[in-house]
Amino acid sequence: MRTRRAGAQRFALLAGGGTGGHLAPAIALAEALEEQHGAGSVELVVSRRGLAATEGMAGALPVSSLPGRGVRRAFSPGALVDNLGALGQLALAGVQALGLVARRRPAVVVGVGGYASVPVALAGRLLGVPLVVVDVDAVPGLANRFLARFAAATAAAWPDSGLPRAVLTGPPIRREVAAVGGRGPAGPSAAARERLGLPPARRTVCVVGGSLGARRLNEAALGLATAWASRSDLTLYHVVGRRDWPWVAEAAPSLPPDGLSYKAVPFEEHMADLYQAADLVVARAGAMTVAELAVVGVPAVLVPLPGAPGDHQRHNAELLSRAGAAEVVADDEASAARLAEVVSALLDQPEKRLAMARAARALGRPDGTLAVLALVEAHARPRGSAAGRRS
Repeated sequence: MRTRRAGAQRFALLAGGGTGGHLAPAIALAEALEEQHGAGSVELVVSRRGLAATEGMAGALPVSSLPGRGVRRAFSPGALVDNLGALGQLALAGVQALGLVARRRPAVVVGVGGYASVPVALAGRLLGVPLVVVDVDAVPGLANRFLARFAAATAAAWPDSGLPRAVLTGPPIRREVAAVGGRGPAGPSAAARERLGLPPARRTVCVVGGSLGARRLNEAALGLATAWASRSDLTLYHVVGRRDWPWVAEAAPSLPPDGLSYKAVPFEEHMADLYQAADLVVARAGAMTVAELAVVGVPAVLVPLPGAPGDHQRHNAELLSRAGAAEVVADDEASAARLAEVVSALLDQPEKRLAMARAARALGRPDGTLAVLALVEAHARPRGSAAGRRS
């Protein structure tokens, strides 16, 4: 087990996968817990494979990592071998998680989803530590469905999760996003565009490929930049993702100086500014993307990731689509030509975009972090108990 900025005891261990989709709600909740219990009172526990994703996101939070990887949902001989290896790593992670929980003596363990949450949550239950599960997807993932059986409570982001002892809280939202409070009728913010280095007066389309990247969206964004090369009224802000950045940076088109304003970045640390700057966001339908679009009230075109466990991204996207807050384009249809057609139609209909923004805000829960915080506090062991005592 590798540990960064480790300490002795913690009030809470927050365990989950190493992708941005799991880390964003975990960090939002961790920051709120630290405000209550002091710096160093909360520790993130992630998969070793996902440890790199914490860089730039976790800040000063203590982080530990455990071995492990997800199972392949296939029945080929290769998948069987891989899954046997995954089970072996999970067993090793369980042993290391027992040691970690015994040393930290937390008052509560919080599972935020993904296979990395399983060993820590089970270790905590074996040692008598209460478990709270945080579920942020429209359809709960396999790890959360399993762990919810042992949880004192489940914080559900959306209604009808089907999980036992579920409390509808909304998802934990990053502080800076919740602070936006929803865009008003004036729409996008020229000041936010300037903070991102974008022309303040141009309509702005943001394509977001996620913390790692979405190749389909990145290819389409490059195609949009080429198709819109002569558009002097538009900005295309392209958040590529770290994995795809090298080839996208090399493939970026050369544009005329008086045409499209195109800016690509590997990662965007200030998503609140992006949401405020955008007339329209094109993105995958990860749980936190959907939740944050709703909180701020941003019209969106969502391209769900095909093959996501439980098809959860499609279900996430449909939450906004049914409310009239987003258009959904299937991944295999998400060419530059198709996205240009959908995006251009929305850009030409400001009243429709305003209605989409209102519909999104009606779904958003900017108080989600506080609601989850209250649930975690309610089920944590008293500080005077063996698990909850702090030094």
